[in-house]
Amino acid sequence: MIKNQLIAKLKIIITPYVQDQEAFENLSEDTDFVRDLKINSANLVDIILDIEDEFDIRLENEDMENILTVKSAMDIIDTKLSA
Repeated sequence: MIKNQLIAKLKIIITPYVQDQEAFENLSEDTDFVRDLKINSANLVDIILDIEDEFDIRLENEDMENILTVKSAMDIIDTKLSA
């Protein structure tokens, strides 16, 4: 999947959970879900479930623990889609 398409899909998924709109408007691969976007851990679980549904993939506990930034989410999604 093309990087820009993946970022666009992730933006749609995380929009309802974002607490820092300014950080969201400047979203990049380095954006941290918790630190930058102020997404709490319960909502991070919701995002992970939404990612599984959107991309029709299954994320293991290790994958979930590593989804901290937009880049890490993209890497894990790409890996799962390639498998």
